[in-house]
Amino acid sequence: MSAEAGKWLDYTVTYLEMTTRPEGPRPPAPNLPGLALIQAEDPPPRWFLHLYDSVGADYEWTDWRRRSEEELRALIAGPDALIYTAMVKGWTAGFFMLDWREKGTCDLAYFGLAPEAQGLGLGRWLLGEAIRAGWARPGVNRMVVETCTLDSPRALPLYQRMGFAPVRRVEKRRRAARG
Repeated sequence: MSAEAGKWLDYTVTYLEMTTRPEGPRPPAPNLPGLALIQAEDPPPRWFLHLYDSVGADYEWTDWRRRSEEELRALIAGPDALIYTAMVKGWTAGFFMLDWREKGTCDLAYFGLAPEAQGLGLGRWLLGEAIRAGWARPGVNRMVVETCTLDSPRALPLYQRMGFAPVRRVEKRRRAARG
């Protein structure tokens, strides 16, 4: 989704939630050389921006590029916000961030695959790992995620197949930041 910088973009944000811990087997990991899922420890803001850009550059993920380093640090710091990176052959294939700062809720704050990793069978597996990790914390009674029509067209159907249900939709407008 590439739009001319400065052009107005109309889009729809869909808010989804899952109120029951999933049962059944985990989605299988794809048979890819060097596939690993690594939890970050004390990540620096610059590293988060690398993941953010790797996944979101084609989808108008620009909000955190306009924020201060202190705001970024607050987002990713502490035991209630964890970031996991999927690696294939040593390169970043995707990531997800879980945020438990709201009591009883795990927010799947960020989720996505790098363009080079799309089509390799990673999406369902990585989302399954995010869901399992999100529900693993004691006291979680729901998981939430949001996506929008600027994101990959595969995002919303995948969230729904994996058990998230839409609870609200909001129409929004913004100027394209990238061209």
